[in-house]
Amino acid sequence: MYSFEIESPVSVADAVAALGKEEAQALGGGQTLIPSLKARLAAPAVLVSLSKIDEIKGISAADGVLSIGGGATHASVASEAGAYPALAALAVNIGDPAVRNRGTIGGSLANNDPAACYPAAALASGATIVTNTREIAADDYFEGMFTTALEDGEIVTEVRFPIPEKAAYVKFEQPASRFALVGVFVAKYPDGVRVAVTGASEEGVFRWSEAEAALSGDFSASALEGLSLPAEGMMGDLHAAPDYRAHLVGVMTRRAVAAAQ
Repeated sequence: MYSFEIESPVSVADAVAALGKEEAQALGGGQTLIPSLKARLAAPAVLVSLSKIDEIKGISAADGVLSIGGGATHASVASEAGAYPALAALAVNIGDPAVRNRGTIGGSLANNDPAACYPAAALASGATIVTNTREIAADDYFEGMFTTALEDGEIVTEVRFPIPEKAAYVKFEQPASRFALVGVFVAKYPDGVRVAVTGASEEGVFRWSEAEAALSGDFSASALEGLSLPAEGMMGDLHAAPDYRAHLVGVMTRRAVAAAQ
């Protein structure tokens, strides 16, 4: 691991100031960044830990919206996001207890791993990602694998999830990491259904518009009969070929709809 300095601010303002230093990088729970440092894939001169900033850790629900602080851990979401059961259930199945008690929702969304679970939840929910400077709609936030609309020095301070009428998240797990080989989050709102897929595409999380149109007319697994995605553009690795991932998207979507009923 490279040598580096570490700072632990207790306010967002102090964290933003610390991130203004040369080669500074934010540190959430460290579940992605620390392994990257160990593998010498990242070499920041200064790590700015966000773990002591209490103002970005709260979870509350009001007026049909669940608000989660960017510093809330997966374990906190699992235990305190009962107003949005599908989201709480998603958090329960992230990694193992050590990961859930250290990893944060803000860190996951900022990293935007192509197989992470929260990006699918945010995109399917039409969530708003709030930073220290602005609010970003989920449809505008995710820009590709490990890429988001965040600019240098921006910190995810809150994520606002409109609570749907029905929702479910189903993933086909990679058993060693518990990342999604393919994961699908389905959310039904009064104005339609949103379907977001993670773990499948080379471009990262995406919405399956054909499934959304079918389910908005008939929210049942049978409405998806005959729908499929091409293997082109899907990830292929030692765990699954592109055509298998494309097939899994259909299977997981039907299972998510059934689970949401």
